[in-house]
Amino acid sequence: MTDDFTAPETPDSAVSQVAETFEAASRQVNDAIDRARRPGMPLDILAARVREAPLAAVAIAFLLGIVVARRR
Repeated sequence: MTDDFTAPETPDSAVSQVAETFEAASRQVNDAIDRARRPGMPLDILAARVREAPLAAVAIAFLLGIVVARRR
């Protein structure tokens, strides 16, 4: 007598599916940031400007924040 019964595959739990989705999204964001930090790309340029004039960068960020906050 053989046992032909096989247990059905259990679907991934909702938590593991959310974790996998979060990990995939995190990888994509990290890849995009890595690409943007290459020499000559926007984040590289921004980082260089901030290193040159940190106080001016903070002032610009503050003013930009005010402009964005007033629009809402």
